[in-house]
Amino acid sequence: MLKQFLNLKLSQKLSPQQIQLMKLIQLPTQAFEQRLKEELVENPALESGKEEEELYEKDEFDNNDEYDDYEGSENIEAGEINIDEYLSNDETPDYKLQSNNYSDDDEDREIPFAAATSFHQDLINQLNTFLLTDEEREIAEFLVGSIDDDGYLRRDIQDIVDDMAFTQGIYTDEKTVEKMLHIIHDLDPVGVGARNLHECLLLQLRHKTPSESVDLAINIIQNEFDAFTKKHYEKLLLHYEISKEQLKKAIEEIERLNPKPGGAYDSNNRIVEQIVPDFAIRIVDGELELTLNGRNAPTLHVSKDYQEMLQTYKDSRDKSNQQKDAVQFIKQKLDSAKWFIDAIRQRQETLYVTMNAIMHFQREYFLDGEETKLKPMILKDVADMVGLDISTVSRVANSKYVDTPYGTKLIKEFFSESMKNDQGEDVSTLEIKKILKNIIEEEDKSKPLPDDQLAELLKEKGYPIARRTIAKYRDLLDIPVARMRKKI
Repeated sequence: MLKQFLNLKLSQKLSPQQIQLMKLIQLPTQAFEQRLKEELVENPALESGKEEEELYEKDEFDNNDEYDDYEGSENIEAGEINIDEYLSNDETPDYKLQSNNYSDDDEDREIPFAAATSFHQDLINQLNTFLLTDEEREIAEFLVGSIDDDGYLRRDIQDIVDDMAFTQGIYTDEKTVEKMLHIIHDLDPVGVGARNLHECLLLQLRHKTPSESVDLAINIIQNEFDAFTKKHYEKLLLHYEISKEQLKKAIEEIERLNPKPGGAYDSNNRIVEQIVPDFAIRIVDGELELTLNGRNAPTLHVSKDYQEMLQTYKDSRDKSNQQKDAVQFIKQKLDSAKWFIDAIRQRQETLYVTMNAIMHFQREYFLDGEETKLKPMILKDVADMVGLDISTVSRVANSKYVDTPYGTKLIKEFFSESMKNDQGEDVSTLEIKKILKNIIEEEDKSKPLPDDQLAELLKEKGYPIARRTIAKYRDLLDIPVARMRKKI
């Protein structure tokens, strides 16, 4: 039996322009600059820098004219093309095309960067200092290519031998590969090419200047690695018949080692670049002052050459189909350039008003830098202040940094939920985490506090929190359990 019914559904779809604007808002400064470069390459009607003469301007982006439904040059009539709409003798003031919240001599607009070097390329460059046969070099480079981002070679040697034979046509044996691996173990950073943490630590210890504490550290890692990782210090003291001071010095030698030799490189195998703050907050005469990084406010204009092309078409008496096709192309590029300039302006305004709201909401913190003064703040609080959607505020907060008098901070770190203290007052979970961190930092490391004792101490300070919540906050702070915090 068939049934008919009416179903009403309310839905909202974003236009392609709105989606692109959201993506622009989400980009941090460096990624935005890259996106800008791509747009300048793709759209010849868009140009950067100031233009002394006429600048194209149209305040409202209007995409609803006769030309938008164009499907072929044969449908175009000369009278249908409103060329004047794309030709303007009005000069657009510079302030409409660039941010006005920094001065001309603002030195924060350009921040130098070191050239990025590939992790694996750096290792291959070091191989050039060794005298190797062609076959040995091919094997060594294959091994380098098998090293992961942490600096480890996690593949079995026999698998590597087989892989080289099948994929590279290099026929060798395990002994030769092991020989090349020993050479890689001599490369920087020390410990690179290790097959596990045990070997990684040993490689680094053996590169240290020999001493009593270094020799003991090597012995512990080589023969009592399990007892060391579980911090069974009493067992080590009895086994080696040494004093606590001797064991402490050996452990200090181990703790100075790097468990991830490739850690200086990010997931894309490139040296991690410095963070570029998207905003800066300064205290001037006791008041907070916010600026947007000038690199987010490029000076853009529409190509004069493209406007002249349209003028030439307008003045032409005979308008061929070929010319009409060219005008259609030019119009599309001008529309795109006009939209991009407007989108950048909207991006600047959105970034500024959002960060300005956050700054005023957390005014007490930004004035003295005390983290316990951070108020509970969620995305909705800021969204209500600035009249934006929560998703827009999230895009601003998740990937942007602000330079403050107390260091460069990730904006999303200022957001936190609220909890009630014993007085019934709302306090930020950031405040509680800060107090918890301070308690753990000040504890007796020979007898670190378990979570239930930490919960009791916080309760005494006026924060009634369950033990499982303590464990959750400790994990978020990347603090290990009590046993793993123990020191001799």
